[in-house]
Amino acid sequence: MSARDQVLAAIRRSLGVTGNEVARNATIDDRLRRAPKGVIPARGQLAAEERIALFTTMAEKVSATVARVADAVALPEAVAAYVRAHNLPAAVRTGGDALFTGLPWQDTHIEVRHGAARDDDKVGLSHAFAGVAESGTVMLASGADNPTTINFLPEVHVVALGADDVVGDYEAAWDKLRAAVGKGHMPRTVNMVTGPSRSGDIEQTILLGAHGPRRLHIIVVG
Repeated sequence: MSARDQVLAAIRRSLGVTGNEVARNATIDDRLRRAPKGVIPARGQLAAEERIALFTTMAEKVSATVARVADAVALPEAVAAYVRAHNLPAAVRTGGDALFTGLPWQDTHIEVRHGAARDDDKVGLSHAFAGVAESGTVMLASGADNPTTINFLPEVHVVALGADDVVGDYEAAWDKLRAAVGKGHMPRTVNMVTGPSRSGDIEQTILLGAHGPRRLHIIVVG
């Protein structure tokens, strides 16, 4: 018996079940099928522009920075302006997301590198699947278009977020993801990122960049 089987067997014994109870299994299947919601805070239940304003406020409260552009064509210059303002290397690492394809990167001084992030990458660029207004969180789904390594390895993480993809609460973000990929077909990894990486483990002193990027810059598109 594997360690996993031993743990599950111990849980079944403590619950007094075998794992083959028909009614119990039916209850679990029903819950998984319906994905019922819990209590949803009223804070994020706003009209579109108010949701974006709340998202911006909450993101800035946790040390992220937020900018906004009218459309995707303005993204390269917005990224270039951020890189210049912070004296960063003129190169960004990104996946193959369609949002970034065909944009006028050649009009900037930015070198765009594709693929999974490397240890020496200073700036990563991702496309968020959704933004959560109630907490200023971005939801990032893994895949070739947006490798998870970009969320963690570069010192600076720049995230493009569609204005139409800002929802009020976490439950709405998960509903959006299920609708996009089909229930039961989630991406291998879904990261919920709220502000830059931080830790207070050492004498309760907040240290940015402890386990990932020390800066998070979000560009709302649209």
